[in-house]
Amino acid sequence: MTRSQVASLLRRSTMGLMRAPRSTIYVKGPLHQQVRYKCEDGTNTPLQGVVIGLYAKDGDKSAKLSPGGEKFDDRSGGKVMELIKESGLSGELGVGRLFQNLDKEFCCVAVVGLGPEGAAYNAEEVIEEGMENVRVCAAVGARSCQLQGCTICHVDGMEYPEQAAEGAAMAVWRNNMNQRKSSRVAIPKLELYGSTDHDAWTRGLFKAESQNLARRLSDTPANQMTPSIFAQATVDALCPCGVAVEVRSMDWIENQNLNSFLMVAKGSCEPPVILEISYCGTSPEERPILMLGKGLTFNSGGLSLLPAKGMDEYRGAVSGAAVCVAAIRAAAALSLPINVSAVLPLCESMPSGMAMKPGDLVTLLNGKTMRIKDASLAGTVLLADPLLYAQTAMKPKLVVEVGAMASGVRMGLGASATGLWTNNAFLWKNFQKAGTLTGDRLWRMPLWSYFSKLVAPTRSYDLCNRGVGHASSCLAAAMLFQLVPCSDWVHLDIHGTGMLAMHGVPPYLLQNHMSGRPTRSIIQFLFQMACK
Repeated sequence: MTRSQVASLLRRSTMGLMRAPRSTIYVKGPLHQQVRYKCEDGTNTPLQGVVIGLYAKDGDKSAKLSPGGEKFDDRSGGKVMELIKESGLSGELGVGRLFQNLDKEFCCVAVVGLGPEGAAYNAEEVIEEGMENVRVCAAVGARSCQLQGCTICHVDGMEYPEQAAEGAAMAVWRNNMNQRKSSRVAIPKLELYGSTDHDAWTRGLFKAESQNLARRLSDTPANQMTPSIFAQATVDALCPCGVAVEVRSMDWIENQNLNSFLMVAKGSCEPPVILEISYCGTSPEERPILMLGKGLTFNSGGLSLLPAKGMDEYRGAVSGAAVCVAAIRAAAALSLPINVSAVLPLCESMPSGMAMKPGDLVTLLNGKTMRIKDASLAGTVLLADPLLYAQTAMKPKLVVEVGAMASGVRMGLGASATGLWTNNAFLWKNFQKAGTLTGDRLWRMPLWSYFSKLVAPTRSYDLCNRGVGHASSCLAAAMLFQLVPCSDWVHLDIHGTGMLAMHGVPPYLLQNHMSGRPTRSIIQFLFQMACK
């Protein structure tokens, strides 16, 4: 029987495998198929896999391997291209085949489509398609090798080693500490193949590992990620990188009169904590970029109780603080020449006899009064006094707020982009560029005086945490903007992107798990600001 007949027979015999959920990696359907030619020799050497890219057909031109793929094809004596032609791979993005035992060193060879060669910036999609295609290709291939039991996975740089590292590292990551050891999916070691740009590869790994940290912090069950546990996890993650972390307890919070924060925290038995983080990458005299992250380790809605169905997702209300921790860790790992500080108020929002009540009033540090009209919208109340305190204590040149604030941005943008509000067009352009490069886009939303008037609707009080009208995310941003007297300011509402990834999930993330977005976009923004 000829090789082509064997391959044809095996393809037919494994059609069921292609449709198995364990083998399906990308949302568009069956992606890869196992093709076996010989058995292992029985040795106990670690299983190694390799991921190579395949550019799509272009007119009369046939599909073409990436430079690293061509090198591997030469190593195999042309077997890879022969199998590609036999199996009918076209180079369609994210679609590939898994060939086994073609090489003595690599038990698995994942050939995955890269889409069209020479893909670049797409103005309509506002994304660098070439970079994003590499992330998708690396993610599909690395996860395929992982599910085959490979302990080492070599990934072709595909002309973008940094993006290949990002896609592969995020795709193979698992938050499986609550599973039995026998049920855990092992995370393979990742190595660069076919490229010498190890600096870019290392940068990509740093960025991916930081987003994976944000995913872990926000996806952990609330009873395993209380404010105190989150504080300890932050110390463990940042202090080895040379980042200073101060943990502020209840006594300190009361002495600073952070009353709006205490209004939210007093409903829970878990003691509240405020983290002050400082990364000094340049002269200490240089004013820092201040990050403020919403740190509700669980948001039940308080006395304005959220619906029971889907309430478990609100363990991810801490995602704003998680993203800030992850971004600062990456800044330290990359040794960015910039000063970054963060203030992270951490507590739970729970119903109890001590919980804040709808209609309560609190006086802020600047003397303004805020009415709590809706206790479930605790984000603006939580951040109000810490925002005022941080501006006074740290004197930043720029304030960046991050948090899952209100559901309006999810209804408007879904998971396609993070909503951004700012009073500075230059900062918007930099964030837009960062989202274009990382594939994790942001979209500017209006910060008009129209909304400012709606968050102060009466003369009985100065501000209202809900405001009047339906644009809940715009109203939340407008309310917090009232507390920023003169700084450049950016507000990121990640309710649609930083919570559970449910729709349109890219291959390098896990469906129905926290996404850790937009960590890499913030890291890229810090990099751009450091280079100014």
